[in-house]
Amino acid sequence: MKMKQVLTAIFLLAFVVTVHAQNTIPAGYAKATIVLDNGNSLQGYVKDNIKKASAVVFIDEAGNNKKQYEGSDIKTMNVDGLHFICIKGDFFKVLCAGKLNYLQKASNSSAKPTYNGTEAIFTNGTDGKIGDYFIYSNQQLKLLNRKNLEAFINTDLAGCAEAMQQAKASNGDVARLGEAVETFNSFAVK
Repeated sequence: MKMKQVLTAIFLLAFVVTVHAQNTIPAGYAKATIVLDNGNSLQGYVKDNIKKASAVVFIDEAGNNKKQYEGSDIKTMNVDGLHFICIKGDFFKVLCAGKLNYLQKASNSSAKPTYNGTEAIFTNGTDGKIGDYFIYSNQQLKLLNRKNLEAFINTDLAGCAEAMQQAKASNGDVARLGEAVETFNSFAVK
């Protein structure tokens, strides 16, 4: 009889440990949702290799099926409240979303080879470097910098005087344009 109780206790302990293991996030990973380029959505955990390799390592919610996804495989990704969009193999953090998307470049895939059989092919990726700011609208990606800031204000923000004023008040600091883009997007919705 005691043997039966011991076996039952061991079984229950093993069950509790298994359930607990399935509900914990693996070390070095974060909870994420990935939408692949083909439209399929995946829920699970990712290990961030964005800056270093323009990729993420994905493990499904059950803790199985570990796979690396390149930026060229992904359309969008949400990780711990951060939203990313992938364009030409590069990851961009979405700072503001709407008619104009204000993005910050998080990876650089231009030096990363892809293979056609044994032949290495290098893609151009996107302009700019990691940390640069962009506007993405109508499938067009525009690098923002001090040189083209005035053109951005007069064309992309045209029609919204408050957004134009906020952008001009940034005094050439491209990192501060998020507020102007949010104002423009709220105006564009009306």
